[in-house]
This record gives sequence, structure tokens and C-alpha cells, in this order.
Amino acid sequence: MKIQLRYFASIREAIGSGSESVETAAATLSALRDELIARGGAHAEVLGRGRAVRVSVNQTMADESAALTDGAEVAFFPPVTGG
Repeated sequence: MKIQLRYFASIREAIGSGSESVETAAATLSALRDELIARGGAHAEVLGRGRAVRVSVNQTMADESAALTDGAEVAFFPPVTGG
């Protein structure tokens, strides 16, 4: 299936792009994250397991068990802190 990825804040800066369209066989956010980590480089560094990353699907916050559908928009962003 084809999905749209969006990256925000420090994740966007590390990857060097704010968005990309990808073909994936991943059925869940967890599987998608693993595919992106397997790319290595900046993807592995900023999305790696143990890194705090928030994820949304179609502009709704989701956990990694969320299912993906064709045409979905998945956004990755670091946790927000305030002060």
C-alpha cells in the first residue's frame, strides 16, 4: 500500500525532509517503524527503539498497534515539552 509520511521538529531536521510517500507492506505502525529503522542512517537514529517518538495516523494520535490503510498519513514527532 502507499502511505504518506510526515516528519516534524527535530525528526524532520535529522532526516532532512518534512515528508515522503512510501510503498509499504506494514500492517501496523510498529511494523512501519521497523521498516524505517531498517533503512539505517538518520531514520534508525531518530526512530530507533528506545527513542521517545509520538505517532499519529490521519491526524489522530495512535499507539504502535494501530492498523495502516492505503492512503494513510502517518506523522512522527518528538514529545513536546513546555515551560
